[in-house]
Amino acid sequence: MHFHTPVMCSQVLNYLITKKNGIYLDCTLGGGGHSAEIMKKIYPDGLLIGMDQDIEALEFTREKLKIYQDRTILVKNNFRNLKILLQDLGYKEITGILFDLGLSSHQLDSKARGFSFQEDSHLDMRMDFSQEIDACFVVNNYSEKELWELFSKYGEERFSRSIARVIVKERKKEPIKNTVHLAKLVTDVYARHKLNKWRIHPATRVFQALRIEVNDELNILKQALEEAVSVLEHQGRVCIISYHSLEDRIAKHTFKDLAKKESIVLNGYGLNILSRKPIYPSENEVSENRRARSAKMRVAEKIFAEEVSRK
Repeated sequence: MHFHTPVMCSQVLNYLITKKNGIYLDCTLGGGGHSAEIMKKIYPDGLLIGMDQDIEALEFTREKLKIYQDRTILVKNNFRNLKILLQDLGYKEITGILFDLGLSSHQLDSKARGFSFQEDSHLDMRMDFSQEIDACFVVNNYSEKELWELFSKYGEERFSRSIARVIVKERKKEPIKNTVHLAKLVTDVYARHKLNKWRIHPATRVFQALRIEVNDELNILKQALEEAVSVLEHQGRVCIISYHSLEDRIAKHTFKDLAKKESIVLNGYGLNILSRKPIYPSENEVSENRRARSAKMRVAEKIFAEEVSRK
């Protein structure tokens, strides 16, 4: 089983770890790359809580982190439930929270997951196999209007109307069940617009939109970021690594909203944004790790209303 090399590890450690005896939450455990590096810094005084809705990732990382098992808690869950999870574990406040929103190499490479159009596989795209709706359902059951709105909103796809029209026409002949079938339909639309050369594969944005829809990623992200701030201790930090503009926009605006004085007065706490502009990986890292090329990190620190009033 192969998981990706963690992105911007040194930056994550520099910003996230403010004390070695703190409690840290990795909301997107994946292959445990970031968590392993965090544990090297905080063990044996600190505690790591890791969550992921992918059972395969959990099993892999449990083995990887077994030397730290006395100071780690790993749980199958969606990070939309992070506040409830921490309450169930008996923790009201924690020191730092990390979100790494990218897909793992394992998820991309696994035929059973249907995230990639590089190999023919069933259109699935569920992070959690226990949920009912997958990408195949969306492609074959959403109306033409729902599809083009989806591709436009979540994929920022300029040919969303044409692609939706072609999908609806094709599925009347036969269901669209496989990744390669869908990717070919999208590529054919580009060809009809005389676009036979491209920087990224034509199906990339459509597949992104489907994955976001199937897993409700953007709605969950906004909710989770707000909940993450609510469970941080004073000067606790939240780091988020995103890989496309929609995720980064949510992080940026959520942080800005929580940093406003009126928000601080309303909630009793707010944010001090430590990254006014996104933090990017170094050129060296990008050259060594292709996955890092689109990564952006934003970081914020929690402050309470009484601290703001003293300044």
